[in-house]
Amino acid sequence: MRVLGEVHRCDSYPVNWPDQPHEWLSQASLLRAWVAELGGRVVGHVSLSRSGEGDLAPGLWSERSGTSEDLTSVVSRLFVAPQARGHGIGALLIGQAVEEARGRGLHPVLDVVASDTAAAALYERLGWELMATVEQRWSPSQLVAIRCYAAAS
Repeated sequence: MRVLGEVHRCDSYPVNWPDQPHEWLSQASLLRAWVAELGGRVVGHVSLSRSGEGDLAPGLWSERSGTSEDLTSVVSRLFVAPQARGHGIGALLIGQAVEEARGRGLHPVLDVVASDTAAAALYERLGWELMATVEQRWSPSQLVAIRCYAAAS
């Protein structure tokens, strides 16, 4: 929770701070999660889950590939402590989630808020393909642009 709080203060991720951060990290559709340590301290996190309410990328991948959404998994809840960036931790965490997804016979996808240009740049640098940018209503007063990615086949 400490690292997530640091990331939220620095980067506004997650955009809307969850009422129960611990539950946000361990969503019901969770398949597996990992943390990264540097110097004995937790400095990063990523999770892999089944498609849940509000996930856009699984549907886009399903339409594009002609397969079921059940054959996707969602890489999410990726964050790295501001002071630990530049060590390749984000790429390692994503790589671990992708390896797990593929081992389960699932295609990894993800959604990211379009304003998070650093995250989008990381995904693109790692070869993820932008499928679409769509608007999603998070509340009556909050319309957010979301970039939907799929891992390279």
